[in-house]
Amino acid sequence: MTTTAEAMPQAAKLPRQIPYIIGNEACERFSFYGMRNILTPFLVSTMLLYAPEAERAGIAKDVFHSFVIGVYFFPLLGGWLSDRFFGKYNTVMWFSLIYCAGHACLAAFDDNRTGFYTGLFLIAFGSGGIKPLVVSFVGDQFTQANKHLAKIVFDAFYWTINFGSFFASLLMPIFLRNYGPAVAFGIPGILMFIATVIFWMGRRQYVRVPPTRGQDADSFFNVARTALTARVSGQARPGFVVAATGAALAIGIMLCWATAPAWWPGGFEFVISACLALGALIAFGGIGTAMQLERARGRHPDEAVDSVRSVLRILIVFAIVTPFWSLFDQKASTWILQGNEMRVPHEAWWWPSWLVKEPAQMQALNPLFVMLIIPFNNIVLYPVLRRLGFEPTALKRMGWGIAFSGIAWIAAGAIQLHLDSGASTSLAWQTLPYILLTFGEVLVSATALEFAYSQASFAMKGVIMAFWYLSVTFGNLWVLLTNAAVRNEAVIGRIANTGLSENAFLMFFFAGFAFLAALVFAWYAKRYPMQDNYRTVGA
Repeated sequence: MTTTAEAMPQAAKLPRQIPYIIGNEACERFSFYGMRNILTPFLVSTMLLYAPEAERAGIAKDVFHSFVIGVYFFPLLGGWLSDRFFGKYNTVMWFSLIYCAGHACLAAFDDNRTGFYTGLFLIAFGSGGIKPLVVSFVGDQFTQANKHLAKIVFDAFYWTINFGSFFASLLMPIFLRNYGPAVAFGIPGILMFIATVIFWMGRRQYVRVPPTRGQDADSFFNVARTALTARVSGQARPGFVVAATGAALAIGIMLCWATAPAWWPGGFEFVISACLALGALIAFGGIGTAMQLERARGRHPDEAVDSVRSVLRILIVFAIVTPFWSLFDQKASTWILQGNEMRVPHEAWWWPSWLVKEPAQMQALNPLFVMLIIPFNNIVLYPVLRRLGFEPTALKRMGWGIAFSGIAWIAAGAIQLHLDSGASTSLAWQTLPYILLTFGEVLVSATALEFAYSQASFAMKGVIMAFWYLSVTFGNLWVLLTNAAVRNEAVIGRIANTGLSENAFLMFFFAGFAFLAALVFAWYAKRYPMQDNYRTVGA
């Protein structure tokens, strides 16, 4: 006889409000990737940069990566506002309206520097603000009775992200070329407005979990604060000193940016300086907290203290992963600029000339390959590796993913050497680095969330997501720092002495950066104490 508990999963239905969230995600992702993937080619071709044509490529890269830094920094703000004051639904709605306003600025001020940059800021602010909330908002719609259906929805989420990215990458460069920036940036704005309306239409059906308003006494930051400030008779507070040093260093960095002393690097503008200051706070604060974490026991439950320690370990993993993002996000900047030097092979019978006309459209290969590589890995590659006696653990996959990103940049560097020799080079050759980079992305990005979920306790999963987004921010910071360094005459001279062009040198440099990170990752992975924090049956 079937019990009620056994029958419940079969009888459960998908919550009626889910289609509104899925529809919102599909339109929002098309909107975001539509504008993101034409940003670099637009900036290179416009007079907005107020720079000689030869200098626009480098400046366009700086603008693009500064924008990405903002997108992945503002989740901290969105998550905080949602948790402390407004709840997920209200926060998503308000940030979505800001998001729409940003798109409107891009379309309306394509010939006005201040207006256009204001639009980029508003999009980074709006997109980043809703980024940590939508996925968790989906989870809020499920109960114990239908939680088994949540995987279907999360799979649909992932599919819509890549679906939107694929078509946005294919179509928006064509609109930019044929109809101009006002239309090309306006279409993503319309899609974002539609996304907001779809989300609003489900307002009466959503389950809205009220904000905690900071009442969790055992949160990550409360435990860390206790550890740093707790006094023990007869003992010094070395951890507090380390954390205070980080705070002083952060303040010093921002003061140097504001006052610009003669020895301060000229390329260290606000974004670089602010990211370096934030990095100092996180690094020194994390080390200091780890040094004194045991002082929090007794004042907080052992589970909370152990959870904070697990987060600090995961932060080291995320820090080593940041070089991967410095390579990955340059597919929308450096690789587009390289593609502009290549020949679109319209004469080849196999080239889809009716559709692929611009180098920027090659970015569509990334979501396409993602949708192909994930099932290939799960159905073919991983089972074969297991039969051969090699278990593809999460940490092993991530380490190999970083290495594959380096191989992708070796391939891109080889293409650049061919271009530098003056030979005509088909754009089709970029397919190889795209395949290699996407394979690395699947191994790193998809695996990292699985890894972090298993390592962090339930109470700390939100904190982990915030730090994961920051890893993308710091990955793009590496790009800005490198770009600032190569503007130094001494560095330019040393690059010239290698016999390589600046572009080729940087491609091989980033490849080496990835290989070094992969080696460090492998070393740390062998010492990492794995945890298993999945929810137990019945918990």
